[in-house]
Amino acid sequence: MLNVGMISGWHAHARGYANELKGIAGVHLAAVYDEDPERGAKWAAELAVPFEPDLDRFLSRSDMDAVAVNAPTNRHKDIMVAAAQAKKHIFTEKVMALTVQECTAIEDAVRTAGVQFCISFPARCTPQHLFAKKVMDEKLIGDVTVVRARVAHDGATGGWLPPHFWDPASCGGGAMMDLGAHPMYLARWLLGKPVRINSTFNYFTGHEVEDNAVCTIEFENKAIAIVETSFLSAHCPDCLELFGTEGTLFTGGPDDGVHIQSNVLGAKLKGWITPSDLPKAQPRPVRQWADALMHNTPMPFGLDDGTQLTELMEAAYIAHRESKTIDIKRLYA
Repeated sequence: MLNVGMISGWHAHARGYANELKGIAGVHLAAVYDEDPERGAKWAAELAVPFEPDLDRFLSRSDMDAVAVNAPTNRHKDIMVAAAQAKKHIFTEKVMALTVQECTAIEDAVRTAGVQFCISFPARCTPQHLFAKKVMDEKLIGDVTVVRARVAHDGATGGWLPPHFWDPASCGGGAMMDLGAHPMYLARWLLGKPVRINSTFNYFTGHEVEDNAVCTIEFENKAIAIVETSFLSAHCPDCLELFGTEGTLFTGGPDDGVHIQSNVLGAKLKGWITPSDLPKAQPRPVRQWADALMHNTPMPFGLDDGTQLTELMEAAYIAHRESKTIDIKRLYA
């Protein structure tokens, strides 16, 4: 039995994670903590579990093995360090923390305590993106020189984002910090170590954090990633595009499909083709985390992955504030 405590209903995905965990055989929800007592008590009642308004008492519960963290991003470091010190395994919504320095504090606490850590990177679990990784690794379109990744929705113009998603203090940023995490970690996964980054963020709806954002990132292998996100885009399908010296791969789009054209694949496969045998979808990250803890299966998306995402995010926001290209190597030297 894996007993999990839910830390905060602040993030929009918190209830989804709780429902996923409830549906996993061998997982039991033990309690809820929330920095907003009214929200936390209501959520705990919905889940039929105890509510604990004090974080230290919550983490000291003997009937709890692990925690799922959906708290305000600016509280991640303090919460996860405390959770590790209390010997609780950790699952967290992205991003891991607002700065690499905070990530280092979390890493140190987790490793010292000997607990396990997982961050939610669901886009790395889909057949389309697993196929894109295969295309990269096997050079099925030659050397990839450009990756374009877009994840966007109309949360701002549609009026359905939680109001606290516009708070710069608790969120640490807007569209790029939240939704842009997905194309950011995809680009890092596909292309390796980043070298420098530029940002163009704007404020169409007049909030204190950006609602429309693009970053361009150069990597050590000389490839360039164009990372796009928005809270302004209605009916916008996700897309991932790879452009190589021997071909092109498109995934997502209106048909949520996979289309590839490649010189490498031979004369019999000329023109655009749609692969029929994609990699099998991996379970969602929270399921993989629970399985790893209960059945000793591999733990996905660990400390290094979380820190690498924060490295890109921190540099992206510095580039935006200072209106200049940021040398990532020099920033973290």
